[in-house]
Amino acid sequence: MKSIFFLTFTTSAKFLGAGLATIGVVGAGAGIGIVFAGLLIGVSRNPSQENRLFQLSLLGFALCEAMGLLAIMMAFLILYS
Repeated sequence: MKSIFFLTFTTSAKFLGAGLATIGVVGAGAGIGIVFAGLLIGVSRNPSQENRLFQLSLLGFALCEAMGLLAIMMAFLILYS
């Protein structure tokens, strides 16, 4: 039988770990902002390459968003395992 101290300690450690795992979402948000800031700068410097720059920015957006989703997934795995 597990003691009350063990149960409280593991529960608080899960909450702390899940909270720390969500820090990756902040990085994903910053990355998305940097990607689209680069798109605006690139289009303002060379408007003829707008279509290609937009395609590359969507790829960068998808990769940044995937990292954010993986961070949320890890937080849920820590919290509910």
